Amino acid sequence: MSENSTYAWAAGAATGVGSMPGGDAREAAKTVTGSLETFPHLPELPARGPGADMIGRTAGMLVEVYAHVEPSGWRISDRPGRDTRRARAWLGEDLDALEEFTQGYQGPLKVSAVGPWTLAAALELRNGEAALSDPGACRDLAASLAEGLRGHLADVRRRVPGAQVVLQLDEPSLTAVLQGRVKSASGYRTHRAVDRAVVEGALRELVGVAAGGPVIVHSCAPEVPFGLLRRAGAAGISFDIGLLTEREEEAIGEAVEGGTALFAGVVPGTDGRLSDPAGSVMGVRTLWRRLGLSPGTLAESVVVTPSCGLAGASPAYARSVLAHCVRAARSLADNPE
Repeated sequence: MSENSTYAWAAGAATGVGSMPGGDAREAAKTVTGSLETFPHLPELPARGPGADMIGRTAGMLVEVYAHVEPSGWRISDRPGRDTRRARAWLGEDLDALEEFTQGYQGPLKVSAVGPWTLAAALELRNGEAALSDPGACRDLAASLAEGLRGHLADVRRRVPGAQVVLQLDEPSLTAVLQGRVKSASGYRTHRAVDRAVVEGALRELVGVAAGGPVIVHSCAPEVPFGLLRRAGAAGISFDIGLLTEREEEAIGEAVEGGTALFAGVVPGTDGRLSDPAGSVMGVRTLWRRLGLSPGTLAESVVVTPSCGLAGASPAYARSVLAHCVRAARSLADNPE
């Protein structure tokens, strides 16, 4: 950890979001740990199929709640079946690969799981409706997720004893949940918006699962609720900077001044031409000036990431993006102005 950083990661840090292309766990772990030497993460490889996707992987972590794949998506089951076993096997394979490539590692290590509200919006009840439609089911899912994450975090700490584990909760559907925009099974109506206090309370309970370790909340959707996430105890908020509007700026400023880190997605997650590293973080510097924040806090408060996961990228581009994020983060540290 940098001496001038109050976070688990050093000033001028970069990391990935989660997913990587392909289906080779060892190759993904080798790429992530080699490119992100000071802040690696556990890769997700959704190209392998159901169970390796973010919903399936998290469903496999649940305790006493099971799910299987239907044509419409993941549906809650009475007992663990083939899909649950496959999800757990792939997670074990990913952890084995990460353990292999982090021998002797000391520093921050990020692992991801779907947050309670995106999970409730994605998992179907037995009648085909989203669990979001049933407040009791939402509470049960959140409790099951909390218990499963305790076990998962303990496993990661056992495998990589020198790591300070950073938990990322993926919540791309959070804004839709808050605004009542999650569609019903028929598609002709939407589920009622969930009260913000209920949403915040469930997230606060999940933050507590990390036992004092940092929890990041990620959303690559527009209108990220920065204020709500800050109040829920998130140590950092991960987002696509290209989706920001002026409406979010005041909440961002308050979050930063309150000590919340920004995981700024500044590099496209699909193949394209990369600008120079300093150019990639120009929007971050501009935002800092508009908010009137001290340039000296920039590299400490911002972690540079791709705009979202890299599952849709080519392997060569994914490697280039991670290396580019590291150079862009270094440019913030070297020249915060």
